[in-house]
Amino acid sequence: MSRAHYETLLRNAERCGVYHAPQQGMADLLAAAEVSGFAVFRIDLAGVGSKDDLFARLATALEFPGWFGRNWDALADCLGDLSWLRANGYLILLEHCDGFRVSHGRDFATALQVFAAAAEAWRGEQVPFWVLVDMHADGIAYLPGLD
Repeated sequence: MSRAHYETLLRNAERCGVYHAPQQGMADLLAAAEVSGFAVFRIDLAGVGSKDDLFARLATALEFPGWFGRNWDALADCLGDLSWLRANGYLILLEHCDGFRVSHGRDFATALQVFAAAAEAWRGEQVPFWVLVDMHADGIAYLPGLD
């Protein structure tokens, strides 16, 4: 897909949510997000070995405030606020997810549910909130692809 196509897609808050990261065209997608005034976060999950590691990685990358409690409810609260990161929209790219998904499948699934709930809440505010999940392992059919 072209950068112009991604610009149109990403600005459509009705379509936002959690998606499988595209295998090709990532540079165009990220450029489209930046041109659209989105806050873009690339979060590398390689080497994340626990739920606490995941929370620490997310808190650092997303510049969570000091009150972040490092639990699922606090993650939901922070993702639903983001007042410290004012932008036209948000794009979070979770990179290298395979290891954490395999070793901590339940926590990985919970994280995706929290991200999906945040996307739904932002959709209600007409603010695009996209989470792209970079995985290559089998068994990921439950995540739609961008089209």
